[in-house]
Amino acid sequence: MQKKYPKMPNSTTVTEFLLMRFSDVWDFRVLHAMLFLLMYLATLLGNLLIVTVTTLDQSLHTPMYFFLRNLSVLDMCYISVTVPRACVIFLLENRVISMVGCAAQIFLVVLCATAELLFLTIMAYDRYVAICYPLHYPVIMNLRVCVQMTLISVFSGLIYAGVHTGNTFRLSFCQSNVIHQFFCDIPPLLKLSCSDTFINEVVIFFSAVVIVGGCFILIIISYIHIFSAVIKFPTRREKGKAFSTCVPHILVVTVFSSSLNAVYMNPTSNSPTIQDMIISVFYCIVPPFLNPIIYSLRNKQIKEAVRRIMRRIFYSEK
Repeated sequence: MQKKYPKMPNSTTVTEFLLMRFSDVWDFRVLHAMLFLLMYLATLLGNLLIVTVTTLDQSLHTPMYFFLRNLSVLDMCYISVTVPRACVIFLLENRVISMVGCAAQIFLVVLCATAELLFLTIMAYDRYVAICYPLHYPVIMNLRVCVQMTLISVFSGLIYAGVHTGNTFRLSFCQSNVIHQFFCDIPPLLKLSCSDTFINEVVIFFSAVVIVGGCFILIIISYIHIFSAVIKFPTRREKGKAFSTCVPHILVVTVFSSSLNAVYMNPTSNSPTIQDMIISVFYCIVPPFLNPIIYSLRNKQIKEAVRRIMRRIFYSEK
């Protein structure tokens, strides 16, 4: 564990930070900005489509699509916290972010990441109830329960983000002001602190184990029960449909939780900067980008709802 020393009397307190790029070569900077921008626009369009369709089509007013709509709104917020500013620092020379701006970005990233993980866990539980207890599904997953689960997830994210943001910015930063990341994140900030970060590291480690590990275990348990029930389905078509829906969801959850743990389980590790930056892409950009692909392009009900809405618009114009 990295040892920290008390701040020296003649040290300069950091009041702003500099964010990093993947490369300082202009051609690569433009390439990275274009890739990020394309993923950002695709994420916004995909999630906006899901929100619009699940809101306008009455047949999709079910618990599954209620949570999917909430996840899509969250994903649009999540990717908007990091990617637009990253594109700016890739293309412009100004890499400065203020202390307040950095604290706000950390708070929002942690809030969105926590809520994302909780939403994915709830969605796995929703599928478990729907497949394993279909007759009791409307009673167990009624609207009141769905709203309560959503609010609990958001408030848990707010509390979790507030605790970790406050715990991070109680530290003194008097060494380098260069954050080795394309957005403000807790692990690279701890490396810049000249205060003792032992308590921060312990809190981050145990909270990652409890929240990320706990949610991952609950999701795996839900899918074990789901697969046990699916195997008993009479036809291959029903089995294939269930597996095609579940497997991509498990892959997204695995990528999301494993990349989070890789960064947060050892926040002051001396791993290469580029490696940390690439891993962070897998928990702050990839999940919001993939979720619309998994839940809309592969979803027959969403496709049919889009066709119905398009026909309605077409005939209304006539």
